Amino acid sequence: MSILLWAVLPYVTIAILVVGSIWRYRYDKFGWTTRSSQLYESRLLRIGSPLFHFGILVVIIGHFIGLVIPESWTSSAGLSEDAYHVQALLLGGIAGACTLVGVAILIYRRRTTGPVFTATTRNDKTMYVVLVAAIVVGLATTLLGAGVVGDEHNYRETVAPWFRSIFVLQPDVDSMADASTAFQIHTLIGMLLFAVWPFTRLVHAFSAPIGYLFRPYIVYRSRDTALGSRQTRPGWDRIDEPR
Repeated sequence: MSILLWAVLPYVTIAILVVGSIWRYRYDKFGWTTRSSQLYESRLLRIGSPLFHFGILVVIIGHFIGLVIPESWTSSAGLSEDAYHVQALLLGGIAGACTLVGVAILIYRRRTTGPVFTATTRNDKTMYVVLVAAIVVGLATTLLGAGVVGDEHNYRETVAPWFRSIFVLQPDVDSMADASTAFQIHTLIGMLLFAVWPFTRLVHAFSAPIGYLFRPYIVYRSRDTALGSRQTRPGWDRIDEPR
């Protein structure tokens, strides 16, 4: 079971994410969007969307630091393990709470606004369930990792080495098997989230308007045939005096 979960399933998830994204872009390019519903309701959206997006951005940065950067590197930079857990608890807890509150507002808005709820698909509902589960369990692991709840668990000695080993094609199954149950559940939900990612509105995260910075200016031309000539002032026409 450990080999199936921590050596086979990660590559299945990556394959679904990559192939699914390519398929979606090729056959549903016009559907590669957030399917914005701002026209239907904007008050709650202005509150929930920034909370969710800024919160999830900090969460992603925190995951990158915790999983990709080895513990020895941060220790060499002068960041002790206790200091790392304190900042992870503060920043991760605040960011996770903002993300959870933001997505809760968005779900409430989608459920209580008639036109928005009508435009909600089954994929949207599935995406929200998996996303909320990942956020809630992630907050729980943040508390567990810092030892606020239960015994302290240093995931940088278990989950992080396993995560890095996936990308060198040498899965460290034993490290992940030694992780606590909460971190294992969080990892499984995370893989499920990435597996459904290409088939939901979350796919828009892979789109960045980089071309907008380098595209040529849009030139607007007048339909007036006398373009460039001075426009006459409105008023009475001049009548020349008879000779």
